[in-house]
Amino acid sequence: MMAQYLALKRQAEGCLLFYRMGDFFELFFDDAKVAAQVLDIALTSRGEHEGEPIPMCGVPVHSAEGYLARLIKAGQRVAIAEQTETPDEAKARAKREGTPSSKALVARDIVRFVTAGTLTEEALLEPRRANVLAAACELRGTCGLAAVDISTGRMTLEECAPADLPAALARVSPSEVVVPEGWECAPEERTERPRADFASDAGADRLCAVHGVATLDGFGQFTRAMLGAAGGLLAYLDHVGRGTLPLLLPPVAVESGRTLAMDAATRASLEIVEASRGGRAGSLIDAIDRCSTGAGARQLAEDLSAPLTDRGAIEARLALVARFHGDPLLRADVRAALRALPDIGRAIGRVVAGRGSPRDLGQLRDGLDGARRLRDHLKGQPDRPTLLEELLPDLGGHGALTDLYARALVPAPPTERSQGGYIAQGYDAALDDLRATSGNARRAIAALEAKYRTDTGITALKIRHNGVLGYFIEVPARHADALMGEDSGFTHRQTMAGAVRFNSLVLHEEASRIAEAGSHALAAEEAHFEDLVERAVAAREAIARTAAALARIDVAASHAERASEGDWARPAIVEEPVLRIEAGRHPVVEAALAAGGERFVANDCTLVPDDRLWLIGGPNMGGKSTFLRQSALILLLAQSGAFVPAAAATCGLADRIFSRVGASDQLARGRSTFMVEMVETAAILSQATESSFVILDEVGRGTSTYDGLALAWAVAEAVHSTNRSRCLFATHYHELSRLAESCEALSLHHVRAREWKGDLVLLHELAEGPADRSYGLAVARLAGVPPHVVARAKAVLDRLEKGRAETGGLAAGLGDLPLFAAAVQAEEEACDTLRETLRELDVDALTPREALDLLYSLKREAGESAP
Repeated sequence: MMAQYLALKRQAEGCLLFYRMGDFFELFFDDAKVAAQVLDIALTSRGEHEGEPIPMCGVPVHSAEGYLARLIKAGQRVAIAEQTETPDEAKARAKREGTPSSKALVARDIVRFVTAGTLTEEALLEPRRANVLAAACELRGTCGLAAVDISTGRMTLEECAPADLPAALARVSPSEVVVPEGWECAPEERTERPRADFASDAGADRLCAVHGVATLDGFGQFTRAMLGAAGGLLAYLDHVGRGTLPLLLPPVAVESGRTLAMDAATRASLEIVEASRGGRAGSLIDAIDRCSTGAGARQLAEDLSAPLTDRGAIEARLALVARFHGDPLLRADVRAALRALPDIGRAIGRVVAGRGSPRDLGQLRDGLDGARRLRDHLKGQPDRPTLLEELLPDLGGHGALTDLYARALVPAPPTERSQGGYIAQGYDAALDDLRATSGNARRAIAALEAKYRTDTGITALKIRHNGVLGYFIEVPARHADALMGEDSGFTHRQTMAGAVRFNSLVLHEEASRIAEAGSHALAAEEAHFEDLVERAVAAREAIARTAAALARIDVAASHAERASEGDWARPAIVEEPVLRIEAGRHPVVEAALAAGGERFVANDCTLVPDDRLWLIGGPNMGGKSTFLRQSALILLLAQSGAFVPAAAATCGLADRIFSRVGASDQLARGRSTFMVEMVETAAILSQATESSFVILDEVGRGTSTYDGLALAWAVAEAVHSTNRSRCLFATHYHELSRLAESCEALSLHHVRAREWKGDLVLLHELAEGPADRSYGLAVARLAGVPPHVVARAKAVLDRLEKGRAETGGLAAGLGDLPLFAAAVQAEEEACDTLRETLRELDVDALTPREALDLLYSLKREAGESAP
């Protein structure tokens, strides 16, 4: 057995090997150690290998999916080795080969690889999140990217420059990326495959074979790089599926410029589909998702990740949202209908991949029938938007299939088909007869038991059944002698401690009838299942279009529901590079404040060609970063086709959004916090255009004051005069306010704050003009910095500002650093003298006159003149 295991392990290509042994998947050696630690299960041993115990652990086959999910989430890959013959078949094979049957080893083979990007099982997938597998390669200086969610079959192909590949990968957010071996531009987390898999000619041939066409021209125009990536993707799917491909819809070419571009840093900064601390909670999608279905939530995530740049397409989405927003009753009806529908997109994916169940067919029946009823309801509505008219035909057209499934399947089909019972009564007369035979035979068994009790006079006689003996007659041991005679009609089978078991010719005949009828019934149901699966596979593309239409309607209804909850507005979409927001709010922050009973302070934003760069000052925690992010999110939502959290908004189409807000180090890649900041800033300056929208927060704060100010100054000038982008630039450098004198399209703004009785009051309101100061010490006091440290900082600040006033500038304020250090040291020594004098005083021995004279003396030592 170990020889067989080790041979399969060599085929597993570094994956954990699930080795089927009866009702368990067993793992051995290092695989067992890894799995035991990840799954928190017992690590045992079995036999020896090279004189050492073999580590072993295992998981039950019936609950393996849960364990697989945990392993995949922990970053592992798993190969499934199943038994490919029964023990009886193994013995028969051993007999043919002349091997003793006692040494017959059941044949096993790897039937599937389970990886993060190739999951289709319902239990292993998150309902509201797409599971994307991507493949990337480079051909002739350009990169190809193929991406597919194999749970639904949607496949896209695109081409980009090598420098843009990280942004493209960030947009599709794959669970797994497949690349050629040894590719220098490959992402850090990847699965490497042979370079030959990424040949463009082979990729084209594979796509044609999958879709049964002679040419790909009917699907669109694909570049060599796209076809190479597609070839690598299909080869990998063929490898992990061991020759069985999942549902793959015709590929769609992603046109450059059709979607708003955002790099990975911007996506992370804006927390679009994932919060900075990980997970969905606290992200934009978490704050706005009101979808009734998992498919709708997945479509919403795709929309937010790839907002549109085509005004007509955006307006079409907005018109559908507006139709649901303006009719609350219709919206409620549609959302209720959607909530009742199963996820037919993933159901057809499992069916096509060969992992479907009777339950999946039942979901297709119910989902397609529900889609038809929703179509009929929507067709009866007046003033249907253009996009809805385009979607309605995809909601119908499955009448024959749903009628067939309604007749063929029981109302609630089971997940497992091994026990049968999922084909409805009346669908197949021959199957009904087999079931009747089986049922009648069981009644005959009961009648036979009653007859034997009467004939033998043994009232305790019972006819029982188990998986080893089948049906048998059992009597208490004290009555066994009466049945032992040769003419009794009973044959002894087994003696137990307190009972004896027998067989009879009549019982054997009835048991054979039951077994034969039952096996024939199961075979008949299996044949019907295969036929029903073929019908679904033949209609897979139409079913996928229905799933997509339902998801699009769900997203529109979700946007309308969220807009109704928060009093959001429909944005006006224009071609001009403007951004006018009236009373804008941050959807995530507003939701968090509302949960605590607080009100969000809304702010306006008006960026136009003649006033396209706002320089924003004010204290930390005053709301600068929130204002920057909310403006970017409002533009992103608008171009996604959603209403926005504002009283009104006019959004000029942006080709890109850039966000340089906050930074963390990447020490593993040799990058400090400031280096990361500069890399992100460099990307903005090299890529932003007049149509881009840029938010910059505290550029230059990660280095020395001089360098930081100089960099912030130069960056602001470049964005204003070279890139000419719409930009919100938050800073603490008061000196940058002088840019307003030379940059005609730059204006000064600040977030308001007040100090009241020693406390800082943050108003979170944006006002025109420069900030009067930064309130840094007040914020430090709010944060709990010890009072003596704040007091010391105040003394140092006073001296710096005094130097600046005397010599006219920041550099002069700092002055000659050695002289400044000497002055600080002299001041500290003076403080020490005062403390020593006070410590030595005997206050009770002082006369009033002596006390007064001493005070005058102390004032003189402190550098203040006495009156």
